[in-house]
Parts: sequence; structure tokens; C-alpha cells
Amino acid sequence: MANHRWPLAVSLYLRILRYLAPHSMVFTTAAVATAVFAALDAFSLVLVIPFLEALFRDAQEEMGSGSGWLGRLLAATVGRWPGTGADPLDRIQAVIVFILVVFAFKNLVDFLRGYLVARVEQSVTRDLRRQVYNHLLELDLVFFGRTRAGQIVSRLTHDIEQLRTLVTRELSRSAGSFFELAAAVVFMVALSWKLTLAALVIVPLTMAVWGPLVRRLRRGDRHVLDLAGEVNAHIVETLSGIRLIKASAAEEHECARFRALTGDYFGTFVRTERLRALAAPLTEMLAAVGTVVLLWYGVRLVLISSELTPEAFVTFVALSTKLYAPIKYLSKLPAIVQPGLAGAERVFEFLDAPVEIQDHTGARRFPGLSKEIRLEGVGFAYRPGNPVLQEVDLVVPRGSVVALVGPSGAGKSTLVDLIARFYDPTEGRITVDGVDTREFTLRSFRANLGVVSQETVLFHDTVRANIAYGRTHVSTADVERAARAAYAHEFVKELPRGYETVVGEHGTGLSGGQRQRLAIARAILRDSPILILDEATSALDTEAERLLQAAIEHLLVGRTVFVIAHRFSTVQRAEQIVVLNRGRVVEHGDHHALLARGGLYRRLHDLQFADAPAGPDPSSSSAVSPENEATLKADGTG
Repeated sequence: MANHRWPLAVSLYLRILRYLAPHSMVFTTAAVATAVFAALDAFSLVLVIPFLEALFRDAQEEMGSGSGWLGRLLAATVGRWPGTGADPLDRIQAVIVFILVVFAFKNLVDFLRGYLVARVEQSVTRDLRRQVYNHLLELDLVFFGRTRAGQIVSRLTHDIEQLRTLVTRELSRSAGSFFELAAAVVFMVALSWKLTLAALVIVPLTMAVWGPLVRRLRRGDRHVLDLAGEVNAHIVETLSGIRLIKASAAEEHECARFRALTGDYFGTFVRTERLRALAAPLTEMLAAVGTVVLLWYGVRLVLISSELTPEAFVTFVALSTKLYAPIKYLSKLPAIVQPGLAGAERVFEFLDAPVEIQDHTGARRFPGLSKEIRLEGVGFAYRPGNPVLQEVDLVVPRGSVVALVGPSGAGKSTLVDLIARFYDPTEGRITVDGVDTREFTLRSFRANLGVVSQETVLFHDTVRANIAYGRTHVSTADVERAARAAYAHEFVKELPRGYETVVGEHGTGLSGGQRQRLAIARAILRDSPILILDEATSALDTEAERLLQAAIEHLLVGRTVFVIAHRFSTVQRAEQIVVLNRGRVVEHGDHHALLARGGLYRRLHDLQFADAPAGPDPSSSSAVSPENEATLKADGTG
């Protein structure tokens, strides 16, 4: 199993490193600064040698005496520092000043390194988050139908943060640890290669400790991220369904579900961290063993064989303290990167999700509708073998209104989703003026389409921005004209800042009728030749619906309209009424013909008005009296 996982981890990391390419110059500079910092850090400890020489040796001896390149380095640096040739006290002071200068330069380089790494970190995070977000917007409704919103939010936030630490912070730390280790080893070898071998005996033991733990940590970290996504998903569901929860007095039920989810997350997280926590004590114990070996053997080299001077031995011990920290980190690195690799897997799952509805090769711009929209043997299934629509044939002339009715689950919304190309038919085709809609580019086709859905979508923005959504360079007069046409202008004027009022998330600061009127104003402003009204007046009371319906009928003249509504009063004057049942067209005609036929349409019609109070025929004209119109305009609540 491990043999299969390591190539996957390597391929994941190589893919992650590609995000550094646009920032290679900054990252390379950071790497150079890291190497310089490591060299200066080790060199600052080597300066103990000239300090001890100045403190204990004869003033006539040359500073930095010794053989090899290290002696020459000390003689060329601290040995030439002003004041090192005077009396012992002046020599000590000069060495101290030199050490201070080295430390100042080292910390300046450390500052530069930290700043550059942070810049690369945030640049990579920004680029990756934008790429995932842009890809999500390109994905089809099929993807969003099978993926919970909380999982999407979790991968855009928590998982990308995990990936960020892997691609930049941990990479920078591992590079820093490697350079620190290399610099320490180079200076240690220069002092005594025998003692260096004794100090490094601990390295293979430390690396071996983590082998059995890495596989379990990888599985645990993936499970932790999955459960974090489920917790986020539950929170999103709770917030979106809070009215139902309170209306059903289901607070305790949801609390119990949340306790179970967070309990699973807690248990999995603690078990995984328990494994990870073994790193510190195990590595610390191994480091202690290495230090004991180092001290025992080093004393023998100084006192018995005289292969090492006391100053060099003290410096070597100081350098060894710099040796174990990077070894400790590098030994834990396979475990540390597991959350980032697990997050990378989950993020790349989104990035690799295919865009099923996209422009075909050679797709052309949509020229507009001039004759008709035709559905020819259209069928569709969300899952193979479970069709939602079957053999739907329909001809919709330009400028006509088609109403889709039928019981819940009959396929009405799916049919208009196919017309809008949110999905493509699995059977048959949909044509505009004889050309398959799949031959047009999605952007140009949908630019000629207006949709007012059953669930009104308003963003946390101003009223003006919500009405003008999707359009640029729209004048204030055009926005207000659309609002007046949707009978929204009167209530908008009463808002605290008028058209500049922020409506709140999902338009929570407005009533249902007000939200729906703004959505209709948006569709009116869009001025699309093809309109889809999916329960567009569902949030309005009867009188407001009649007023708005009269406005819509007036404004939609010359456009091709598909209307879905359960209220028969909103569809009865359509040129065509298509009755769907179990995914098939079972009846087709105008209102009076379908009533006379006595089929499903008549049964649905009679069922809806069976308990209606005596009064005007609901099939009669929906014109609104001047008194009602004035009342509705003044009220503006719907």
C-alpha cells in the first residue's frame, strides 16, 4: 500500500510546486536569503573560537590561527577587524563588536527571508483560491447537485490554507532546515570529521522512527478534513433552513446531530494528533543520546589524543545544538506535510472535476431568435436508467407564451433548465431556428436569456446593484424604469437609502414580495428575448400578483416566454399550455380547450379552486382596479 501512496504524494507535491512558477524570482531570492542566513548563523557560533583565543591565548598569537580553510576564513574576517592586534582587552572588545555586526547582518537577512516567504505564501494562496473559484463557476449544476455547499466552502478555505502551508511555509522551513544542517555540518567537519560522524549517528535512527507513522497520519489527516467539511456543511444547512428548524421546534434534534458530527471530528483529530505528538519525545530522546555520545567522544579527542583544541571542542558543541533542530524538523517532515497533502487531494478533486456543459469546437455566437424554439424527442436523466423527461416534442413560435403545468416532480423545472442549457438533453435535441443550441457558445446564448426563479436570489449589495446584476454601464434612469415596471419603485424609495440600500444576505431585509419584484425588475432590465419565469409570482399575495402579472404581460410583448406556475390564474392566457406528468407531455392546448377536455389539467384546476370562496371567476381577466393598484403601490410589500 505504501508503495502506491508515495508516488501519489510525490506527484501531488510536484503539482503543487507548479504554483510557485509565477513567483519563482521572489521565491529564489527567499531561498538565497535562507542559505545566507544559515551560513551566517553557523558562522556566528564559529566566532566563539577567536573570542576564546583572545581571552585565553597570548596576545602575540595571530587571531584565527589554525589549519585548513576555516582558519583562513577566520584570519581573513575577524583577524583583519580593526582593533584585533592590540592588547587582550581591546582584542576581546573588537571580537565582540565583530560578532554583533555579524548578528545584525544575519537578522537583516532573516527579515528579508521572512518577508519574501510571506509574500510568496499569500500570492500562491490568492492564485489557487482564484483558480478554484473560477473553476467552480464554470462547473455545471450537476456538480452542485451532488456536492454539499459546506464541502465547497471547506475546500475553498480550510483545505487551501492547509495547502498554502505545504507549498510555501513548510517548503521554506524544510529548505531552511536543510541549509542550517548543511552549514553546521560543513563547519563541524572543518573542526573534526571524526566528531562529526559521532554526532550524525543519530540521523538515520531519527529518520527511521517516522516510517511506520506516516501512512496512518495520511489516512487520519484525510479523514479529519472530510469531517471538517461535514461540519461546515451542517452549519450551512442550519443557517439556510433556520426558519424550518424553528417552525418545527427541532433545535434539540439539530443540536444532537451537530454534537455527533463534532464528536466524530474531535475523536479523529485527537487520535491523529496523538500519533503526531510522538515526534517531540522520540526525537528529543534520540537527540539526548546523540549529545551524550558527542560529549564522551569529544572529551577523549581533547584530553587523550589532543586532536582537538579546547576552543574548537566548545565551538563544536555549540554547533551541534544547531544540528539537532533541523534534524528534528526534517525527521517529522513526512508527518507534518500530511494535512497539506490531504488538503491538496481534496482541492485538486474540485479542479479536476470536468465541465460537462461547455462550448463545442467551432461553436458560434447566438444570433438571436427569429422564428421558433423546437424540442425534438427530448429526454433527460440525472442518473442513467432513471429518466426525468421522455420524448418531449414542442414547438414554441417567437413571441409566444408557453405555460408548463403539472404535478410536483413532473419535470417542469428540468425542462426549462434544458432550454437554458444548464443541462444538455441525454436524448433528442433543442433547436433555435433549426440550429441545435449546443452549436452556440454558452455565454452568447445565455446573454439572450432572462430567468426569474422560484427561489429569489439577491446578493449582499445595494438595490441598484441587484437590479443591474450581470450588466455594466447601466444608467440610474434604466434601473428606476425597470423598478417602476416591476412595481418596486415605490417601496424602494421608502428604504433608508433608496436604491443605495444594502439589502442584506439573500435580501433578508426585504419581504418575500419585495425580493421577487426586484428579481423581476432585474429580468426586465436585462431585456432578453427569451424569458423563463419559474414560479415568478409565488411570493406575492393574490392582489399583488395580479398587478404584477398585468405589468409583466404588458412588458413581455414580443418576447418568447416559458412560464411555470402552480397558480392557474397566472398561466391561463398563455398561447400554449403544456401539461407534464411523470416526464411526458400528456396534454397540450389553450386554457379553455384543456378545461373542456376534462383531463389532468381540468382535475388540477378544479382541485386548486375547489375550496376557493365564492366570487369572481379566477379564469377571468386579471386586470386590477385603480383602487387596488393605488393601494398596492402605496403598500409595496407584496
